Amino acid sequence: MRVAVISDTHLRAPTPWFEDVYARHLAPADRLYHCGDHAGYGLWAYLLQHPGFEAVAGNSDSYDLAAELPPLLERELCGLRLAVTHGWGMRQGLAERIAKAFGSRYDLVFFGHSHAAEDVTLGATRLVNPGSLSPGGSFALLECEEGQGVRSVRFVSV
Repeated sequence: MRVAVISDTHLRAPTPWFEDVYARHLAPADRLYHCGDHAGYGLWAYLLQHPGFEAVAGNSDSYDLAAELPPLLERELCGLRLAVTHGWGMRQGLAERIAKAFGSRYDLVFFGHSHAAEDVTLGATRLVNPGSLSPGGSFALLECEEGQGVRSVRFVSV
């Protein structure tokens, strides 16, 4: 299964650049997670065309969009306990704060907020931040199999 993870797009509506990234990289994924800071309803509505799309609210999302989205998603993905969140506070030490807050409840956590791509394992939890999906930024593509967990994480620069 191919999983695309994006965050921190900060767009009110899709631009031609974003539509191209979506068509080339995100649309083919089996699942698409947005870790918050879409910024506006227009972008979120555009992403709803993906049949495997789910999202959480971020601290920069418009008020009306943030009211529609949860701060945390809890799912099962390829046999792993998955959490999707945005993140909070200072960018430095963010993965460590999230790991401490969530404890050992999850095997895999997708998060954003810092705009910095990161793939780190703390304790028994793997934390993946895709970076900011903006020109010059990045997103993450994961490959996983049911019962075998994550086979690979690759950051794609855009």
